[in-house]
Order: sequence, then structure tokens, then C-alpha cells
Amino acid sequence: MYTKALRKEFGEVVALDNLDLAVLPNTVYGLLGPNGAGKSTLVRILSTLTRPSGGQAVVAGHDVAREPGKAREAIGLTSQAAALDKKLTGRENLRIFGRLARLGVRGARQRADELLERFDLADAGDRLVGTYSGGMLRRLDLITSLLRAPTVLFLDEPTTGLDPRSRLGIWDAIRDLVAEGTTVLLTTQYLDEVDQLASAVAVIDHGRLIAEGSPAELKSEIGSHIDVETDSLDHLPGAMAVLERLTGQRPEADGTHIVVAAVGEVPTLPRVVRELDAANVVIRDVGIRRPSLDDVFLSLTGKQAKPAEPAGTPGVMA
Repeated sequence: MYTKALRKEFGEVVALDNLDLAVLPNTVYGLLGPNGAGKSTLVRILSTLTRPSGGQAVVAGHDVAREPGKAREAIGLTSQAAALDKKLTGRENLRIFGRLARLGVRGARQRADELLERFDLADAGDRLVGTYSGGMLRRLDLITSLLRAPTVLFLDEPTTGLDPRSRLGIWDAIRDLVAEGTTVLLTTQYLDEVDQLASAVAVIDHGRLIAEGSPAELKSEIGSHIDVETDSLDHLPGAMAVLERLTGQRPEADGTHIVVAAVGEVPTLPRVVRELDAANVVIRDVGIRRPSLDDVFLSLTGKQAKPAEPAGTPGVMA
């Protein structure tokens, strides 16, 4: 799956600006960006719900503008808003979606029963969906996108609003799908989700790609920080000299507390302690603060990542 110079304009608003992406098969590809960055617009184009204004988007070997029908046969989509009828049971919802997916009456029944069992919803399958918890709703919504066993699955904010246990359940389901050969494009603002699941991450802002790489690669570009608390001000000069030698960076001090950036190869904590001890520096505390994807997101976009509000009508540039 890839895009080349992909553009989408809504009047004078540019939602996607010559976006180039390449997603390897059988992986989770994380798509990050602040609200309004163009994530949902990209998902809608790739899932054939919106036509691009220019450029190319190819999913499962099919150009989504020229062969939308063939592309749809290969994809599944779980959007931010669940498309379920709460006045029907879970099993009835799945059978309807199965028939819409051209599985036939018998095929829809068999596939619904199979997936309800797999996602631990068999006992709740004959209950009205209106009685389901948030986690159960998201699992059922995920099941609807798997009825045709898609080659590519788009997950747009799949765990927004879920409790930690339900989120872990969705994570396990995603890992299982990838192990079975599904390619997953995941948009989320829960950055720990991307850290746990994705082998590659793209950060977009104002419709442009501003960073791409594995979570580890993106975090390594931000660098770590070494924090040292000396026993007294007398030990401050010696500690600062050691830290500058180890990192090549000029430390900053506030009283007896020192912090220094460590970009690239970060010295291990035991080495820092040994070097300080060899210099006769007495310390109260020492630690290495590794960057998180939250730090990466803030550094790249200037914004804190925060979960988006649940969507009603799909937004233009979310």
C-alpha cells in the first residue's frame, strides 16, 4: 500500500499536500498527527470513501481512484463511530453486514458465529447491542470489518474512550490479525498504542509528512536526558565535567540538580555512575530519562497529543 504526491482539497482548504507513504505488508503502520492534520481524510481516500484531488493511492495492488471496486474487496474499515443498530442483537448485526458483504445467508451466519466466538462475544451475541459496554461495542464493530477477511484493515481511532482492559483486548486482536497476514493502518492519538503495535510510524501535520520511521528511530532523534543530583554544590563542577565528556553536550544546572541531553548513543546508567565515582563526585540521585512518543509528537508538531473526541459525521481533516 502506498501513496504518491497524494492531494485532497476542499475548496481553498488543503487537507493532504503531496503526501508520499509506503506501508509494508503484514505490519501495523501507525499514523499520527494533531486534530486537523489530515489523518481521517487519508483513511477515507484509501478506503475509497473519498476521491483524491490529485496524486495516486494504491491499496492491495489497486489504484483506489481507477479500481475502487477491486480495492473495496480487499479492505476492511473500523471508523471512529460504530455503524451498528442498537435495536438488533450482535449476531443479527453481523449477519446483516455479512449479507451486505455478499457472503450469502449461510456464509453470513457461519462467519458471524465464528467471529463472535473468536472475539469472546458468543455469550453476548443474542443480546441487544444497546446493552453492550463500550469495549464490547468496539469489538463488535471491529468484527464487522473482518467479515470478508480483509487484506488491508483501516483502524481509525479504534480504542478511543475504552477502559485499559478493553484497549488491551483490541491490541491483542490487532496482533493476531497481523500474524495471520493482515496489513493494518492505525490512526490514533494514544501514542502508547503505536509504541506497542506499530513497526513503522508516520507523523503528518497540515496534510504533510513531517517524520517517518520506527518508534525507536523517531525517539532516538529526540534523544535522552541524564539527570544528576549532587550531594552539594562543591561536587557540581566535577559532575558537569563528567557529563559533558560522556555526552558531548553542555549540561545545565539548577542548584545541585544537573540535566544534560544525550543524543545518539546514550551512555548506560552504570557507566555514568562509575565515571562520577571515579571523579570523586558524591551524588544523591542519578537517572536516565528516555524519550517517549509523546516527546516526539510534541517536538515535531509543537502540540501535546490528546485523544480526539468521538466523531459523528466523519470530519474533513481530522
